[in-house]
Amino acid sequence: MEQTLILTGAQAAAEAARLSRVQVVAAYPITPQSKIPETLSGYVERGLLKAEFVRVESEHSAMGVCIAASIAGARAFTATASNGLAYMHEQLHWAAGSRLPIVMPVANRGVGAPWTILNDCQDTISQRDTGWMQFYCMNNQEVLDLVIVAFKAAERLLIPCMVCFDGFLLSHTFMPVAMPGQQEVDSFLPPYVPFHTLDPENPVNINPVVLSDTVADPDGVPSPGYMGFRYRLQKSLEDGLAVIRQTGREFGELFGRSYEDPLFHYQTEDADFLFVAMGAIVGEASEAVDALRGQGVKAGVLGVRVYRPFPAAELYQALRQRRVVAVVEKAISYGYEGALASELKAAFYGKSGPAPVIFNYIAGLGGKDVATADLVQAASESIAAAKSGTVPDRAQWIGC
Repeated sequence: MEQTLILTGAQAAAEAARLSRVQVVAAYPITPQSKIPETLSGYVERGLLKAEFVRVESEHSAMGVCIAASIAGARAFTATASNGLAYMHEQLHWAAGSRLPIVMPVANRGVGAPWTILNDCQDTISQRDTGWMQFYCMNNQEVLDLVIVAFKAAERLLIPCMVCFDGFLLSHTFMPVAMPGQQEVDSFLPPYVPFHTLDPENPVNINPVVLSDTVADPDGVPSPGYMGFRYRLQKSLEDGLAVIRQTGREFGELFGRSYEDPLFHYQTEDADFLFVAMGAIVGEASEAVDALRGQGVKAGVLGVRVYRPFPAAELYQALRQRRVVAVVEKAISYGYEGALASELKAAFYGKSGPAPVIFNYIAGLGGKDVATADLVQAASESIAAAKSGTVPDRAQWIGC
């Protein structure tokens, strides 16, 4: 039976792992996600979660434990942030290439140097090409829900998933969270059935060196070369949005909160101007929209919940009739612009018909406050520049 609790984002992620009946938790602390394994360790100690809680010496090892556990057939879970995620980089490729449905919340935090413990999304955006799915949460309810959704989608697609949420802004902020009952979650997320089993009587070689061309296995069955494995992962991700939509719809049918749409819409029906953003900044943008509406501007917000696989078709349909779009990001692809802005522009490439003028703003790096007034000013500048045809050729920085 569902009940409403007051939880931080970190607590919500831990509760979601408990409800998902994770079987192996690899734990290494790093601010601001440390409360997640700390909470789970208490559940394991008190017998409230039947799982192996593995304390490791580094984030690299944490992902190594998850890889081994998932290969052995367990539902595996860890969490990290910032430089810890960067330290996992090699292992992220191993997890995706091995087609292992690991779920990992990431409490987004700026990457050193210089050191900061505060929030931006540079850590996860920097890992977008490792083959993992990436979900971004606007609030703590989405943290809990999307971890559960992620497990089901990952196990259907055999692709690992990061559930990303803003450090401190969500990880340490208390919010009301509707927590479903265990029986309902069990009906949505059945026990994990691995796609292969380890059998001492029938040994197999896992992740061997492969050649560039197709070769036959011992039974004479053609097996792909390296590029073939990469192609299969890419195809699964390209087809993955349909699976994520289905999974999100099933969650909504059971719990009343649908995640069928990979996008969040606020005041978009008649909007000429739209903010596009990911994570908690969607909330700040929504407040700016209310202020702009008070000034007579038809403004709205489009929040990107699913960033990998990229919802290009959905974004195109949502934005093609708009006049002006401001993409506000807490990360930068150094030497160019924000990754979300680049990929949004690419979604319009080669399409006929109307398209918005797209502006890019970098904001909130290292926990820098993003004020409503700053976003209102960015919107006003974008609308004026679009009218005059003076569109900047690079990203604009807010509050620098």
